[in-house]
Amino acid sequence: MQNPYTVIFIGPQGSGKGTQIEKLKTVLEASDERRRVVDIQTGRRFRSLAAKQETFAEDKVAETLNVGSLQPDFLSAVLWGQAMVDQLDPKSHLLIDGFPRTVAQIPDLEDAFHFFERGQVEVMNLVTPEEVVRARMQGRARADDTVESIEERLRWYREDTLPVVEYYRTRANTIVHNIDGTDTIDGVHEQILKALKLH
Repeated sequence: MQNPYTVIFIGPQGSGKGTQIEKLKTVLEASDERRRVVDIQTGRRFRSLAAKQETFAEDKVAETLNVGSLQPDFLSAVLWGQAMVDQLDPKSHLLIDGFPRTVAQIPDLEDAFHFFERGQVEVMNLVTPEEVVRARMQGRARADDTVESIEERLRWYREDTLPVVEYYRTRANTIVHNIDGTDTIDGVHEQILKALKLH
């Protein structure tokens, strides 16, 4: 394996990004033992923060998660930025889920890529119809997956996150891979491995 991967997973909630990051991480750890694999999943970090509920910020995040509200840009940047500071170096593989969620978050990530000397970026665009992810979210029994919050998150994805995909289609040193998110978990995983030439 030559250069370390920088892979951004983009897709609506319920498209399986977290599951696919875990599967890809396992492959990279097994096939490239010399490098650390850093996976930064912003949603998981928010839920971990909310579970503590010892500070105002933790209480506030818990409250907003319960109603399905989008978290503020600064807090997203703090969480993934701290994860990078703690774990990342130019030789590590980097797997990202949950940012950038908006075009406004892109400049901070570009600064981080420059700082950590990241090269080519691979974007896994998990193309998954709304009716599919709606059914998945309704079936996973998470407390924040109310009907209202699901619809709100789908609207955010349409309005705020899809423009991020379009940005990456025109960014230098970037490849956007359209992945069929309606495939099985293993099928999606195979598509990702093929896109990264790991298969």
